[in-house]
Amino acid sequence: MQRLKSRPQFQATMAGETVARTAHFALHRLELGGASAITTGPGASLAGAPQALFPVPDVWLGAMVPKRWARRAVTRHAIKRQIYGVAAALEPGLPQASHVVRLRAAFDRKQFISASSDPLKQAVRAELHQLFERAASRPLPASRAHPS
Repeated sequence: MQRLKSRPQFQATMAGETVARTAHFALHRLELGGASAITTGPGASLAGAPQALFPVPDVWLGAMVPKRWARRAVTRHAIKRQIYGVAAALEPGLPQASHVVRLRAAFDRKQFISASSDPLKQAVRAELHQLFERAASRPLPASRAHPS
């Protein structure tokens, strides 16, 4: 599994379709291979972007945990570790595409008082499993799916 590192990679993936949502997360996916031109901003078009941005045909993953939804750095890092951990465990079932898991709502601070508590990690992990299960119900076309 490759990690998304650059802003254009994240922008291209976010421009793809949203394949699953849960109460706190959204999963964005960009098919790699036969995609046409992708716009990453006003007037910016990248012809053949998947080949230029994603040079290795593999599963690509990025995590977005904005300060807006997780104020403390320890919480953001714990959530990112959970995202990458769950995705690594489920990698054989993921298609060869670029994925971004985005935190889209805050976890209740009254329920999860500690910034990096075990109950918070378990709740995040359970919801991520649910997110990836929902995404599995919307697979890529058979020609682009990751071989098992």
